[in-house]
Amino acid sequence: MKRNLLTFVIGGVLAVVFILLLFTFQVRQTEVAVVTRFGKPVRNLTEPGFKGKWPWPIEKHVKFDQRIQTFEDKFTEDQTADSVQLLTMVYVGWRISDAQAFFPKFAGGSVSAAERMLESILRSAKTATVGKHSLGDFVNADPKQLKFDAIESEIKAQVQAQLAANNCGIVVEFLGIKKLGLPESVTQAVFERMTSERAVLVSKSQFEGEAEAQKIRSAAERDAARITSEAESQAIRIRGEGEAKAAELLPVFELNPALANFDLRLKALEQSLKEKSTLIFDQRTPPFDLFQGFPTNRPSK
Repeated sequence: MKRNLLTFVIGGVLAVVFILLLFTFQVRQTEVAVVTRFGKPVRNLTEPGFKGKWPWPIEKHVKFDQRIQTFEDKFTEDQTADSVQLLTMVYVGWRISDAQAFFPKFAGGSVSAAERMLESILRSAKTATVGKHSLGDFVNADPKQLKFDAIESEIKAQVQAQLAANNCGIVVEFLGIKKLGLPESVTQAVFERMTSERAVLVSKSQFEGEAEAQKIRSAAERDAARITSEAESQAIRIRGEGEAKAAELLPVFELNPALANFDLRLKALEQSLKEKSTLIFDQRTPPFDLFQGFPTNRPSK
């Protein structure tokens, strides 16, 4: 009895599992799925979780990776607006946005077939965009003149517009220029043009530098003249004050020349003794002759 019950339970579990496998399937977080009925897509599933369907051969589900996939086109040659041949390579990040449109468009959802179409559309958009810009927008001595962001945005907009028009179920997330090159036949001419542009920038920088230097020199000369004038004015004032003070003392020295001579020697001696120093001098040489006649303390014998 117990054996029959166990067999019945196991059989019931297997039946439930079999029914679930027939009528449900799981869509993961990184996937997008399409459900086909008799080979024709009927539902587009973008949210993760368990989904229901009729069993095969009525309905069938196909899952795709909805994460961003990268793609690079070939290094191709296009002509710029100023008739220069330019080699370019572009990279693209794309993903499947609508599995219901993507599945029938590319032979059962072939990623390689989608990339072949994307390459063709990208080639056309790149040629049209490069033809509207001059070489200076791609290669320039002045970084401010480069227009990489605008060029990449233009190419991306054209590619996305064509994908939407063809109902490919693809969205371009990002696009950028990976590599630039010049054919050997025009390399020397481009280098000469870049050298000329660089020379113009150097001349402009030198001119601006010389103008700024002249401005600084002029300001310095004005400041120097002002300071010198103020110093001379101050010196004249001090000299006048000194002469006035000397004029007050002159009558005294005229009445007593010996006093004037003594004062002069004292000032000379004071000037000599301003700093701590050891003097070796001849007492007969002015102003050191003042030391003659001073008593000296000698030890008694």
